[in-house]
Amino acid sequence: MKAKDILYKVAIEAVHGSTDVTVNAIHFDSRKIESNNVFVAIKGTLSDGHSFIDKAISMGASVIVCEELPANLLSQITYVQVKDTNEALAHLATNFYDNPSQKISLVGVTGTNGKTTIASLLYQMFKKAGYKVGLLSTVKIMVDEVELKATHTTPDSLTINYYLNEMVESGCDYCFMEVSSHGIHQKRTEGLHFVGGVFTNLSHDHLDYHPTFADYRDVKKSFFDNLPKSAFAITNIDDKNGAVMLQNTQARKLTYALKTYADYKAIILENQLTGLQLKINEQEVWTRLIGTFNAYNLLAIYAVAIELGIEKLDALRLLSELESVSGRFQFIVSAAKITAIVDYAHTPDALENVLKTINDIRTKNEQLITIVGCGGDRDKTKRPIMAKIASEMSDKVVLTSDNPRTEDPEVILQEMEAGISAENYKKYVSILDRKQAIKTACQMANTNDIILIAGKGHETYQEINGVRHDFDDMKIVNEILDQLNK
Repeated sequence: MKAKDILYKVAIEAVHGSTDVTVNAIHFDSRKIESNNVFVAIKGTLSDGHSFIDKAISMGASVIVCEELPANLLSQITYVQVKDTNEALAHLATNFYDNPSQKISLVGVTGTNGKTTIASLLYQMFKKAGYKVGLLSTVKIMVDEVELKATHTTPDSLTINYYLNEMVESGCDYCFMEVSSHGIHQKRTEGLHFVGGVFTNLSHDHLDYHPTFADYRDVKKSFFDNLPKSAFAITNIDDKNGAVMLQNTQARKLTYALKTYADYKAIILENQLTGLQLKINEQEVWTRLIGTFNAYNLLAIYAVAIELGIEKLDALRLLSELESVSGRFQFIVSAAKITAIVDYAHTPDALENVLKTINDIRTKNEQLITIVGCGGDRDKTKRPIMAKIASEMSDKVVLTSDNPRTEDPEVILQEMEAGISAENYKKYVSILDRKQAIKTACQMANTNDIILIAGKGHETYQEINGVRHDFDDMKIVNEILDQLNK
């Protein structure tokens, strides 16, 4: 492939050298460069790719795409200067893989909470309906039947286009993709063709990255602003930001809701630990998922299924067969009849939703014991809020470590403790070691009590001082409850 072929739609400011050169790969990591590769110099949060241009050339790069040209330009190298290398990388990747998103029905799901559940269950639903399907999610990447581990909510644009191409070559009809605010802001989704977009909700998150909540909201909105006329845009109109998402979109506007009039409307008839009974647009359906937040998720899934052409009765039948996503309200019941729930709730809104769901279902004759922590190197402002919610909505609370990363976990706990009011002091205890915290909660529990372990969900590691240690909340609580039963 020639360099000039992959530069289509790239906003070029200057070119030094020939674009009629053959290239066989694109990289933004200089360590991966081989002969006749394109190196894209990305300005990251930790390092600047421009510092590695000389290394990339020494490794064999023949084309350099950068925002700032080096002082010394080599005659045998082609330099392409652009305004934004993140945006350029997205177009380069799209062109290199021959526009795979144009050859598959790609649906993006964005919002603070519910992205993983909706994308994963849409994958599950369309597989059950007999289609070949792809999935790009936090939990995993699926190329039809082949599972791969995910590293980011929205992978880099090279990875996205690589896997979309793999899906196309595997004969996939659809791909369901989580779209994060980071991914949108860093132009990772630039150049992709979406047939539809879903907005779930917006709440307090990622303010360590976005300067303000308004900025966070507007980045999400830009995803819908860029949808084509041929696409559909489905929004949760019960969320106060739901209507904002549709303000400037050219896509066909659709709404879903539990509380207000909408194109797709549901009523919760029953909400139990065994599942949800819903009435969706006057049709009743029993589902295995639990809680009001999942009623919203299921409604969004139903709406997408209908818009993609699945018959209404088939969509309802498929909804009833869906099984919960790993780390999203996963629960076990021990031999001593203690219920342990593991959930990814790592934002104030998500934690409140999970606790509200449990409190709506429980009899109040049992204890609700919540284990919760907050991640290091992330938004600090939510720490006292998380502890406040846990202490107000639980009978007992164990504050503990989540992924402290490079921060002192003791300091994180102190910042959480600041949110607990005087009347709730007797409810909580702080235990730094997460395994010990889970063990303590299990020892506190009696028959019929409920333990919520919030924050990590599907994650099977704990990151401490930059090192990942094996840690699986569900596996650990299962082992501890088994030991206590012996």
